Amino acid sequence: MNAFVWSARVYWEDTDGGGVVYHANYLRFLERARTEWLRARGHVQSEIARQQGVLFALTELNIRYRRPAHLDDLLAISCEPSIDGAATLAFRQRIHRDGAGGELLAEATVRVACVSAGTFRPRRLPKGLVEELR
Repeated sequence: MNAFVWSARVYWEDTDGGGVVYHANYLRFLERARTEWLRARGHVQSEIARQQGVLFALTELNIRYRRPAHLDDLLAISCEPSIDGAATLAFRQRIHRDGAGGELLAEATVRVACVSAGTFRPRRLPKGLVEELR
């Protein structure tokens, strides 16, 4: 499967006093790219929760910061998902400046579990999503 890429601009609210993206805000960019990956495949998280009774919960995150992003940068955030178990997905994600071929700013591996909306216990990944990833 090819990597999904979502673009985002760095705004004042994303930066510290020096115009550099605050480290925790990279997590927001990564999260939004995963959400937009789902949306691009026709899945809306609120509908999945309502119709199938499942939510996605982050269980593990490893991020390596390579270069700082700055105010007004255009970022390309990639998302490469894979099935990591009956109830989990693994994502390899990267953030580049000025498009997917631009300077690598950060890279992350993320694990997300599918859980019951009522009990927060693990549940199998939605069948349609599994079929798309195979």
